[in-house]
Amino acid sequence: MSGIYIHIPFCKQACHYCDFHFSTSMKKKDEMVLAIAKEIKLRKIEFVSEIVETIYFGGGTPSVLSSKEINFLIQEVYDNYEVAEIPEITLEANPDDLSQERIIELSKSKINRLSIGIQSFFEDDLQMMNRAHSSAEAQKSLELATQYFDNISIDLIYGIPGMSNEKWKQNIEKAMSFGIPHISSYALTVETKTALYKLIQAGKIGAPKDEVASEHFSILVETLQEKGFIHYELSNFAKENYFSKNNSAYWLGKKYLGIGPSAHSYDGLSRSWNIANNSLYLKSIEENVLPNEVEFLSKSDRYNEYIMTGLRTIWGVSLYRIEAEFGMDYLDYLKKQSQKFLNDDLVVIIDTILRPTAKGKFLTDGIASDLFFLDVK
Repeated sequence: MSGIYIHIPFCKQACHYCDFHFSTSMKKKDEMVLAIAKEIKLRKIEFVSEIVETIYFGGGTPSVLSSKEINFLIQEVYDNYEVAEIPEITLEANPDDLSQERIIELSKSKINRLSIGIQSFFEDDLQMMNRAHSSAEAQKSLELATQYFDNISIDLIYGIPGMSNEKWKQNIEKAMSFGIPHISSYALTVETKTALYKLIQAGKIGAPKDEVASEHFSILVETLQEKGFIHYELSNFAKENYFSKNNSAYWLGKKYLGIGPSAHSYDGLSRSWNIANNSLYLKSIEENVLPNEVEFLSKSDRYNEYIMTGLRTIWGVSLYRIEAEFGMDYLDYLKKQSQKFLNDDLVVIIDTILRPTAKGKFLTDGIASDLFFLDVK
């Protein structure tokens, strides 16, 4: 099984924290939809023997597309690839795009999962992040969406400057009140090319604090687990049978095609990424040339990737798999490097599976980097 990710590079406005590839100009939207459809056709040779289990519309803001445009792109996938009988088809959407009429349209399409960018239910947070929707729109979108969709995920951001623990708890409780079965939650991070970085540098907004984010993360984990959510990946929580199949495929090392400007692809041995420039992407596709770069992964690259993804998930890192796929040198290295984290109760090995402890979860990325094999041969 494999997946197709479709990047829609348009947004109504730029969120202050976002460093993803997008444009706030919709002038080339029609042209882009046709180019993405063409790339879907051009790349079908790469998935000749694959069954597409997931289709994921990300961005940007995919919900700026009309339902007709979304259905057109889904049909292009069906026309050019073998698709599973009941695939997971996800649309990322912003609350301000989800009117009742729009939600009903989407419910009649092949879209069967919504990922809604709530981020916060508080007006001051939304304004600080320069989100396009209001708190009222966030709540209204969920009231409507839950009437027509069973499989819904929402995004929430923690570690926001000035956000108290109590305020964060209220965000989580509000999300729970809608019966949402999946939550993706991330610490607010500051990327150098964003408006948020400039505002912090100018002293207009306080910088996020790691200790606050750590407290919020602990509150999130404890609260959601009490509510029956499974913490199946560092930033993702779901009720039973509601894990994101698309995201799980990434973490489990399955193949995926990334379609559209800046989209990434992976086939197990190499990784490729499309150019992050709308005009150059359109020109290249018009000339029937795939606008991407390819990186072939060394054994160390593949080992490091498995360490990073494995530690972030409930599936952990299998010592048997390390030995079978990479050899005893890598297994011995992993055991040696992980010893200090075992001693500090940050990771544990149970039934030959290496996993972070509750104490180590928030430090997962740092732990993984210390376990990377850097002597590439």
